[in-house]
Amino acid sequence: YATVHSDGTVTLTTGSVDIGGQRAALAMQFAETMGLPYEAINSLVGDTDTIGFTGNTGGSRTTFATGWAAYQAANDVRRQLEERAAKIWGVNVEDVNYDQADATIKGPDGNVFTFKELARRLPGSGGNIQGRADVVSTNVGKVGACYGAHIADVEVDRETGKVKVVRYTAIQDVGTAIHPAYVEGQIEGGAVQGIGMALNEEYVYNEDGRMVNASFLDYRMPVANDLPSMETILVEVPNPGHPFG
Repeated sequence: YATVHSDGTVTLTTGSVDIGGQRAALAMQFAETMGLPYEAINSLVGDTDTIGFTGNTGGSRTTFATGWAAYQAANDVRRQLEERAAKIWGVNVEDVNYDQADATIKGPDGNVFTFKELARRLPGSGGNIQGRADVVSTNVGKVGACYGAHIADVEVDRETGKVKVVRYTAIQDVGTAIHPAYVEGQIEGGAVQGIGMALNEEYVYNEDGRMVNASFLDYRMPVANDLPSMETILVEVPNPGHPFG
């Protein structure tokens, strides 16, 4: 849900756990829908006591699915702002329109509120506004497959069998990259996990079925000096099932 405050800021509270950039990506989608600056949005993650059940964060779904909720919550805020402006002006709500281009609420006879002006009027004209939305199967567009190609250039020591990755290139279809730097980081982090699984990481058990490498001292995960130069190429093909692709 999104709460509009009298100082013209908005608190966007979602139930999706932030494991890397979700709060920023959701705030950007909300701000874009409202025509507000990103800095005006305070993005928070609630718990089940404050926001109820929310589906899991995983499978690269949150920017897409919870982004839908942010988009719809913004539209709910816009609708309520139109209703409040109509009430203050004493006109029909059908004659009031929220203009995303400059974040203004416009009515007949030249009546105009900026977002901040109307936000200041909210407490004295019926209370603050809170927009709400849920992510359910009926209001989320179709999710397409995520295609990509990854290329690892390696050197192999023929005597010892040691493999060294000297360069790694990831080409990924990401739809529209809402926050490109975070998208690149997610892809690179996943690639590092794959490198570790392929070359280093392994559960080792003894004859009694006990794991003998149950600590990070013995379970070999890749560290910074194991990793090569990485190049990430984002292929942006907008998904027609989402308002922001």
